[in-house]
Amino acid sequence: MKAKVIVMPKQSVLDPQGVAVRDAMHHHGLPQVKSVRIGKFMEIEVEGADEAKLHEICRDLLSNPVIEDYRLELQ
Repeated sequence: MKAKVIVMPKQSVLDPQGVAVRDAMHHHGLPQVKSVRIGKFMEIEVEGADEAKLHEICRDLLSNPVIEDYRLELQ
C-alpha cells in the first residue's frame, strides 16, 4: 500500500518561503501570481498499516499541528 502525505502551512500562518517564491516569479516576468504556499510531500510504502496509526504518525511526527495541516491519501 502507498500512503501519500501532503503537509502544508495552515492558511492563517505566514509562509515566508512562499512569499519569496512569489516575488521571484514576479521578477521573472509572471506578475499574475497572487500567492504561493510551500509544503512537503511524502510517499510512503507500507504493508498492512493501520490507518489510525498512520494519522497519528502524520500528526505527531511528519507535521507540526500548531502551524501545519496534513492530508493523508491511501492507495
